[in-house]
Amino acid sequence: MSDLLTIWWVWLAAALALAILEVLAPGFVFLGFAIGACLVGLGLLGPLSALSVSGIILVFAALSLVSWLVLRKIFALPQGSVKTFDHDIND
Repeated sequence: MSDLLTIWWVWLAAALALAILEVLAPGFVFLGFAIGACLVGLGLLGPLSALSVSGIILVFAALSLVSWLVLRKIFALPQGSVKTFDHDIND
């Protein structure tokens, strides 16, 4: 199992699956994990290849958290505001 977590294409496949899941259940939660998995997958081609499995999972968790916080900062509504629609898109 540990060799499976160090293969770069498994992380990129997981990133793709999480991105597809984000389309089905929006909210920027799965997208943060997808970005983290993609960055780990690309990192395993270079500097992350020397890390252990626990180190790779720690890097994945940190990258996912950072990407989720950035996405929330960019796309979230201001605190206390509610999204309202003034017109119908079918008009």
